Amino acid sequence: MGAIRLSAVEKWFGDLQVIKGIDLDIADGEFVIFVGPSGCGKSTLLRLISGLEETSRGIIDIDGRDVTAEPPSARGLSMVFQSYALYPHMSVRENVGFALKTAGMPKAEIDARVARAAEVLKLDDYLDRRPKALSGGQRQRVAIGRAIVREPAAFLFDEPLSNLDAALRVEMRFEIARLHKALGTTMIYVTHDQVEAMTLADKIVVLQAGRIEQVGSPRELYERPDNLFVAQFIGSPKMNVLPCTAAAGRFDLGGKGSGPYPFEAIADPASLGIRPEHIRVVPAGEGHLDATVDVAEYLGADTYLYVTVEGLDTLLVRIDGADEVAEGTRIGLAFDETRLHFFDAQGQAIRAR
Repeated sequence: MGAIRLSAVEKWFGDLQVIKGIDLDIADGEFVIFVGPSGCGKSTLLRLISGLEETSRGIIDIDGRDVTAEPPSARGLSMVFQSYALYPHMSVRENVGFALKTAGMPKAEIDARVARAAEVLKLDDYLDRRPKALSGGQRQRVAIGRAIVREPAAFLFDEPLSNLDAALRVEMRFEIARLHKALGTTMIYVTHDQVEAMTLADKIVVLQAGRIEQVGSPRELYERPDNLFVAQFIGSPKMNVLPCTAAAGRFDLGGKGSGPYPFEAIADPASLGIRPEHIRVVPAGEGHLDATVDVAEYLGADTYLYVTVEGLDTLLVRIDGADEVAEGTRIGLAFDETRLHFFDAQGQAIRAR
């Protein structure tokens, strides 16, 4: 079992509060990812759960047991760090089984656990090699194997793919997703890369300045962000945001474009958000806005158009890579009106009650 509950958890370093009253429930077997910008507190929160940092206030509960004051060794968790931290003089087999050996486990049981972990991680052919003979991805799998053999209540991953190149990160994302499916064990994963969060998580926890901004599935956060911060942090490329007002059931983009506004009885908007993939290129004069194409980035399947609307910030439009739009072209931008996001002056999402 690996259910984890945080209740009003705080962390202070002297007079500086870095974790500000976190309440969070993580179900047994769930894959939860902490994501946010550098300095938001995601790694600190993971270290509080692991016991590597002392909790200043609040309660950390694992499977119904208060572990707030317990040392890391008593919490039944395994942690995988950004650094592989493998012993260079030991074989893969010895590295994976080392913690069990130091705990005094019988050799037969160690061998059985190492064999099971190697099979899950496809390390069977590398057990007698030393770390210097392995690729970066293989070394990270060994580090994960070292965590697996302990059969923990939950795995904690602290930016485990940051040291890998782009191709290996994609490969290891698949490996970690496959591992979670095979083991069914609770996993908590920290990353600054929201693409990793979107592709791996059952549930994403978006953090900013030591507070939770929103918790939900990748789809929920993408389609229904609670505020401007989440709206622009989740999604790649990020959401376009334009200053906006509304009157008589219509939104207005500073006299440059307008459309229906369905929330007049709820709140006045200050911003309109539209994702790059929810904008169509149409002839000038036929969309919500007219714009000039400054830069066209062809990426194969997609092309990104950076366009200028007079008096507004540069917007990003994502179109099919088969469509060609020359730089300098005057175009119209037609918004998908079912995919618009409105935010009030405090940056909170405006939705139907």
